[in-house]
Amino acid sequence: MFVGRNGIRRIIERTADVMVRERTDAPDRLRALGVIDLPTVQRYLNFHSSVTADLFGADLSSNAATFYTTGLKGRYLENRIADDHVLQGATYPILNASSGDLVREDAPALNALNERLRDDFISDSVSGVEAWNTALQRRGIDFRFFVPHKGFNRRIGSLAGAKVSPQGKVLSESAWNARIRDWLPTAEDRAYVQSLMGRVVEPGKFANWIAPPSGGINGQPVDCEYVRFN
Repeated sequence: MFVGRNGIRRIIERTADVMVRERTDAPDRLRALGVIDLPTVQRYLNFHSSVTADLFGADLSSNAATFYTTGLKGRYLENRIADDHVLQGATYPILNASSGDLVREDAPALNALNERLRDDFISDSVSGVEAWNTALQRRGIDFRFFVPHKGFNRRIGSLAGAKVSPQGKVLSESAWNARIRDWLPTAEDRAYVQSLMGRVVEPGKFANWIAPPSGGINGQPVDCEYVRFN
């Protein structure tokens, strides 16, 4: 999370500085200036949040229960959780899409370990995104990033294939298709970001689309020549 939180923050800070300097939030204008507009960053955030949520596995998993009871799997900050750590008879809520709505159901906690880890990851992501919003707020920009609902764009688990908006509303197929370009990176977005990926190798110099770091590695100056060939 540290690399992502600070790396993306530098991209956002660079865009925000250009927005303030040029007095514009128009994506086309910002792209012409060689930075990544904030709505595009949000679409990438939506995409990576959803595919990462899938990496935790199915909401209910007998394998997760087996690995936990044999000591091969644990919960986030297991040593700080005030229960018996056995979980026999304990429950944990999961979500299902039913009749056009998201329904919360209690499930055996042992089988819902993946879901609990997913929820902990999402909570940690929210704190990182708030750091990005703080960077915008300091520059007087009222755009706010958000972590999409955990049901958005899912391919694994009880919500796989459900048409859930980033705000957590279950949609029809047509409503989903009408908005998907607003929510996930488009081919044009990917082509633009790829076009920015040129080499910058001179010490102290950085690509136009990212702000310099606040300091160098291990207290070194930002323009330190970390790699030498003589």
